[in-house]
Amino acid sequence: MSTTRPYPPGDRGPESSGASGMSGEAASDEPSASTGGRQVRRLRLHGESGVVPLARDFARQALYAWGWLPAATADRRAAAEDVLLVVSELVTNACLHAEGPDELFLACDRKVIRVEVSDRGAGQPAPRTPHRAGRPGGHGMFIVQRLCLDWGVVRTPGTAGKTVWAELGAPA
Repeated sequence: MSTTRPYPPGDRGPESSGASGMSGEAASDEPSASTGGRQVRRLRLHGESGVVPLARDFARQALYAWGWLPAATADRRAAAEDVLLVVSELVTNACLHAEGPDELFLACDRKVIRVEVSDRGAGQPAPRTPHRAGRPGGHGMFIVQRLCLDWGVVRTPGTAGKTVWAELGAPA
């Protein structure tokens, strides 16, 4: 289900873990002791070329650092592949529909991994309806919707663009 929440990027609302500050570095890893072990990584993508494989490789490195990979079971391997697919789909959508992504944000705690892609686009992502499985293209947000616990779009008043976020359950 697509939702739009009035919270700033990185803020999950009233139940928020509260890690939403921007980093000045192109890529950073910010484990936070004050948020119950929530780990955060950011990758600046604005102006970069080859952003989809760059973002996917960055996410894969985060999954290794956070212990999701190497996967000990098929379920854990599938969960990691789902995260990589969602990263690829959200970054691809920003490339196709929003003049490219500005930043990839990943946050992981014991229960959920959150993927956010910020861009400067004005459009509203939505799964194509009706979904036509046999046709090329238009499957990205349908895939995100099927793989994720929840997803949505956050806009900051007075600023151009949006952040598309998605949350996936951590493997058991």
